[in-house]
Amino acid sequence: MPLVTTKEMFKKAYEGGYAIGAFNVNNMEIIQGIVQAGQKLNAPLILQVSAGARKYANHTYLTKLVEAAVIETGLPIALHLDHGPNFETCKSCIDGGFTSVMIDGSHFPYEENVELTKKVVAYAHAHGVTVEGELGQLSGIEDDVNVSEEDASYTKPEQVEDFVTRTGVDSLAIAIGTSHGAFKFKPGQKPQLRFDILEEVSRRLPNFPIVLHGASSVVPEFVKQINEFGGALDDAIGIPEEMLREAAKMAVCKINIDSDLRLAMTAAVRKYLAENPKHFDPRQYLAPARSAIEAMVMHKIETVLGCAGKA
Repeated sequence: MPLVTTKEMFKKAYEGGYAIGAFNVNNMEIIQGIVQAGQKLNAPLILQVSAGARKYANHTYLTKLVEAAVIETGLPIALHLDHGPNFETCKSCIDGGFTSVMIDGSHFPYEENVELTKKVVAYAHAHGVTVEGELGQLSGIEDDVNVSEEDASYTKPEQVEDFVTRTGVDSLAIAIGTSHGAFKFKPGQKPQLRFDILEEVSRRLPNFPIVLHGASSVVPEFVKQINEFGGALDDAIGIPEEMLREAAKMAVCKINIDSDLRLAMTAAVRKYLAENPKHFDPRQYLAPARSAIEAMVMHKIETVLGCAGKA
């Protein structure tokens, strides 16, 4: 089976009341952990690559690793560009084998966002690739994305019909209270998703796939483990998983997860090296890291996404 686009995935997810996990990948062990979880639970997967990941690991290496995952598992897997900053990056990924791209024009004035997104859609659709656009800005830091709380903004439901109609995007990322990174909220601040915005967007865009970015839950187990072995994540607060599951039952068809993978992997590596200080073979500490990724993804598929058995 070749790499697939998100079009059929999202159609099934919308009709079935579940979401597909979009997991950020940076190296072989992360990819292996994710797809092993997907294979065990027979779940569809979106493996997404940020601009930072392309700089770190190289476009070709990541593409071939994802292609190997398809060969090994036979799962429906889409290869997606996360937060494409400009047309050139999107074009490079489309030409280089990606089956889905996100163009993030959310930091531009509305009309500029429309024109940029429309340009990417025209090129992508001509090459059989699906496109995700974005309205509204999430706060937080993740790779090349850095938005302050002051600059963050909720999606305006009154803009979504015009944006989707004029651009032709296949899915839309909206801002309803999620945030990038592990430190999503200030200590004592209560996480809260704006389901009223999601409901209004769904009403204005019936049967249209919605995307949530910044949706890691910052699982306490891994935060505790990192802190135990020299970390400083005591104030990290994520999105409650029950809120994400509720969103997945509605119009949300894609939920992005990155920080939780980083936490799981880092916790496993720190624990192993603390307990085995004389070991220096990367395979010895990356193996438990890969297993931690697998366990994390299985948990997300079963508890948050609801897409087990949907491959």
